[in-house]
Amino acid sequence: MCGRFTLASDAEALQQTFFNFDVPINLSPRYNISPTQEVAVIANTPTHTEIRPEMGQVEFFHWGLIPSWAKDPKIGNRMINARSETLAEKPSFRSAYKRRRCIILADGYYEWKQVPGDRRKQPVYIRLQSQKPFALAGLWEVWQAEGMDEPVRSCTIITCPPNDLLEKIHHRMPVILPQDAYAEWLSPDERPADVLQPLLVPYSDEEMEAYPVSTFVNRPINNSPECIAPFEVAQSLKRLL
Repeated sequence: MCGRFTLASDAEALQQTFFNFDVPINLSPRYNISPTQEVAVIANTPTHTEIRPEMGQVEFFHWGLIPSWAKDPKIGNRMINARSETLAEKPSFRSAYKRRRCIILADGYYEWKQVPGDRRKQPVYIRLQSQKPFALAGLWEVWQAEGMDEPVRSCTIITCPPNDLLEKIHHRMPVILPQDAYAEWLSPDERPADVLQPLLVPYSDEEMEAYPVSTFVNRPINNSPECIAPFEVAQSLKRLL
């Protein structure tokens, strides 16, 4: 599962990673992105800019996919993630898997690890060792109820089995796409599952790192660098306040 993530990288780092896309330079750092919030997305049929029409543009979608046929948008609260293994089968995802794919911009995410002998779970922050931003594979949809002036654009993050590093923390991880997979994943054309499925694999554990952080991150309202501070540092900060 991927239920919280971050996007706090500066404009230069984002542009280096997403150099083929039009990335805003004024994105505010976000250390605790939660379901139902707006997230930065590049979709495979983006709104093009007038200056660079060949470049996909970063837009903001509701996190929690709402299928076009849904009667109640609250269904999106249960669809923040989609399992890679069943995308072609599930009615909620199979159409989007063929036609409406996206990447969600991130630079880290959180998981909660069960502590042996303790009812509490330890939050863990996971990122690339390079600390660079990366692309999470996702799907998107457009939903509009009768009488609504504007449609709701929503998305979900695709998950897969974990790599060797992360299986000690959780039984799932989000699909992180390498840069050379962006073009295929974001193709505006319909793609069969046998072409897309090889992209939905665990990212190399040799390029990732994970460390415990404070339970400060447990509250979605908290959005500061303390969320990603290593546990020992976070504890020291609390003693000073």
